[in-house]
Amino acid sequence: MTKGFLAYLLTMALVTYLVRAVPFCLFRRKVTNRFFKSFLCYIPYTVLAAMTFPAVFYVTANPIPAIGGTVAALLLAYRGKGLVTVSLAACSVALAANLLLYYFGG
Repeated sequence: MTKGFLAYLLTMALVTYLVRAVPFCLFRRKVTNRFFKSFLCYIPYTVLAAMTFPAVFYVTANPIPAIGGTVAALLLAYRGKGLVTVSLAACSVALAANLLLYYFGG
């Protein structure tokens, strides 16, 4: 273990702690503002989408299977299907498109 590793670990721990502790110090009473409550409600979904969605297009060497899987997922999600169904369908479409490209498209 190097000295740099320990410094990085302590910095990461401090930053993580501050991100979690600062809201508790700033907001001492219950949040009643409807806009702010709604903002806080949607933040986890927004952050997850912002981190996940761009990575979808870099999973395969060719973006065509990724686009196919994304389109399948969006269509099924729009139709109200469950998370497992949407995920399995998106993966299946991406795999099928990838195999078709590999064997027939070059």
